[in-house]
Amino acid sequence: MQSKVSKFGGTSVADADMIQRVKAIVEADPDRRYVIPSAPGKRTPDDQKVTDLLYLCHEHARQGISFDEVFSLIAKRYTQIAESLGVDPGLDRHLAEVKAKIAEIAPDGGSSDYAASRGEYLNGLIIAEFLGAEFFDAADLIFFDERGRFDEDKTYRVIGEKLKGIKLAVVPGFYGSMPDGSIKTFSRGGSDITGAVIARGVGASLYENWTDVSGLLMADPRIIDNPKTIDALTYRELRELAYMGATVLHDEAIFPVRHAGIPVNIRNTHRPDDAGTMIVPGNVTEKTTGTITGIAGRKDFTVIAIEKAMMNSQIGFGRRVLSVLEDNDVSFEHLPSGIDTMSLVVADSQINGKMDDVLEGLRVEVHPDSLEATTEMALIATVGRGMTFIPGMAAKLFGALAQAEVNIRMIDQGSSELNIIVGVSPDDFETAMRAIYQAFVG
Repeated sequence: MQSKVSKFGGTSVADADMIQRVKAIVEADPDRRYVIPSAPGKRTPDDQKVTDLLYLCHEHARQGISFDEVFSLIAKRYTQIAESLGVDPGLDRHLAEVKAKIAEIAPDGGSSDYAASRGEYLNGLIIAEFLGAEFFDAADLIFFDERGRFDEDKTYRVIGEKLKGIKLAVVPGFYGSMPDGSIKTFSRGGSDITGAVIARGVGASLYENWTDVSGLLMADPRIIDNPKTIDALTYRELRELAYMGATVLHDEAIFPVRHAGIPVNIRNTHRPDDAGTMIVPGNVTEKTTGTITGIAGRKDFTVIAIEKAMMNSQIGFGRRVLSVLEDNDVSFEHLPSGIDTMSLVVADSQINGKMDDVLEGLRVEVHPDSLEATTEMALIATVGRGMTFIPGMAAKLFGALAQAEVNIRMIDQGSSELNIIVGVSPDDFETAMRAIYQAFVG
């Protein structure tokens, strides 16, 4: 018997009307046996997410400030949803327990993870009741070790044991439990990860991620007017695009399903008949017409350029360079190099406040002939699995940028030749994105 895991994002479960859409989607396919809800998201642009309100409750309690008013907004939101759906999973009791627990743990330095996780927990109780499904607390299925690291072996074993043979289950996203039973959350947006973990644990045939867009777009719609939807791409391509700013799916959610070879389908709750984007383990049909999979970019990078004569003959040179970053707790993004040059590309968020120490450390460790830091760099990745096999891809990209009068300040192409990354001035960022999109997509 095949099974699908269907994760619904915050906008997909923001109110009773949206949850009714969720029910129609689940009931339309009997293979949809595992439902992973997020906490209620924004109903309007100026609305508040329940998770943000819960974090605020914890912070008020930690500071000894009453959070009654904030919590009343949360309680009202859930009460409205439950009453509109005509269900009552003992909501008053659960709300009272959550409020009391936040008041108990926060002043004593208790983690905000418990408070934040209750958004998914409460929504899960309501949705399970409405769907007529069995509710499983994620704290009983997903585990972390003493150091807060995800415990794969225990988690997948328990999921396999407890969810096997269940006709329809609801598991709230975003959190699990520590060995002492306390709650620990994934990083923000972690309901995507929960869905992927459940999919691997039950051996699902497909992981559906329902959101408010009909799949992954080829470029940022804030920059490109009406960009095309990507029909299919590989995990590797998604990883490249997600890292560079494409944010439909939490990038950490890739790994559990990728390891198990489970495809992912990005779907639109508002348009359930749209096919969306398929993310697959291996190769999809190669396009040999000079098209690409997508374009993504980020600003706020710094490039530290090191020049040293006979660098290539100095054993351990690269190790010494990277040890300076390690000593300063700085990770690098890219490492383009030449015979006598090496460039460290780091995010500004990593290097801020540490630049002087890093530069001095490099001077001491490798005695460079030249050392220069260039701030305010934007990176743009042009991604496509067929780029290796199509002559002229790089020429087409660079020609488009030249025609748009964009100065290229850095070029980096990975050994897999899955993408070409260019560094440009932040002032040229949007112009460069449009030029590349126009050249390859039109």
